[in-house]
Amino acid sequence: MNLDEILTEARNPNTEKIDQLPTEGILRLINEEDLKVAPAVGRVLPQIAQAVEWIVESLRAEGRLFYLGAGTSGRLGILDASELPPTYGISPEQVQGLIAGGEKAAFRAIENAEDSPAMGVEDLRARGLRGKDVVVGLAASGRTPYVLGGLRYARGCGCHTVAVVCTPDSEMQKEAELTIAVLVGPEVIMGSTRMKAGTAQKLVLNMLTTTAMIRLGKVYGNLMVDVQATNAKLVERSQRIVCLATGVSRAEAEKAIELAGGSVKTAVTLLLAGVSAERAEAALNATDGIVSQALKHLSGLL
Repeated sequence: MNLDEILTEARNPNTEKIDQLPTEGILRLINEEDLKVAPAVGRVLPQIAQAVEWIVESLRAEGRLFYLGAGTSGRLGILDASELPPTYGISPEQVQGLIAGGEKAAFRAIENAEDSPAMGVEDLRARGLRGKDVVVGLAASGRTPYVLGGLRYARGCGCHTVAVVCTPDSEMQKEAELTIAVLVGPEVIMGSTRMKAGTAQKLVLNMLTTTAMIRLGKVYGNLMVDVQATNAKLVERSQRIVCLATGVSRAEAEKAIELAGGSVKTAVTLLLAGVSAERAEAALNATDGIVSQALKHLSGLL
C-alpha cells in the first residue's frame, strides 16, 4: 500500500501552518477548503445522472440500492439510507447502508474491519443480492478491500455498480461499472477524509437518492408528498404540505388526509382534482404515483 499515490492522503500546502493560527484563522482555512467541494461535485454531474438512472430503473423493478463502505463512508451510507423511509415513504429494505464491521461499527470505529474483501461479499450475500439491485461503493481513497470485494461480487451477480471516490485512477474504478470521482484535493488535516471527502460523498448521496425519489413521484413541486407522519413534527409537516400544495385551510387539510387514509399524496390529488379519495388513489395507481400525471389523468388530458 503506497499512500503517497492517493490524492486524499496528500499534504495540503495551504494548511501546513494551521496549528500556529488563532481559532478564527483555523476556521477561515477550513471554510476556504470546504468551498472547493461543491464545484468538484458539479464537475461529475453526468456520472451522477447515470447512477440515478440505474437506481430509478432498479427501484421501479422492485430492486434495491445498497451502499457499501467503511468508516466515515460507511456511516454516510447508513445515514442516507435511514432518512429515506420517513421522508419519502419507502420501505427500509429498498435502500440499505452496509458498513464494514456491522452495525456496531456505525458508532465505534473498527478500523481493521475494512481490510477483508470477503466481508463485503458476505454482507451482500446475506441480503440476497440480485441482478436487478444497484451497489454503490463508497471510499474516499478508492482502495478499501471491503468495498472492492463487494463491488466485484455485485458485478458477478449482474448488478449495476458505482464507485464514489475522491481520488483519480483508483482500484475501485477498475472494479465498478461507473465511477463518480469527486476530486476535492488534500484535506485540511492530512488524511482526515471525514472532512472535504466526507462532505463530497454526502452531497453525492443526497443527489442520488433525492433525484431518484423525485423521478419516482415522491415529490410534487418541491413538496415531499409521500412523507410518513410518524411523529408530531411530521404530522404538522404533512398538513402544511397539503395546505401549500392546494391552498386549503389547516382544518381542510387535516380532513383530506383523514379521508385519504393518511396519504398526503392522495389528499393533495383529491383536493386539486375535486374527486373522492378512491378516484384519486386509482389515478395515482394508473400513473406510477406521480401527482402531476394523476391530475392530468383525472382531467382527461392523458
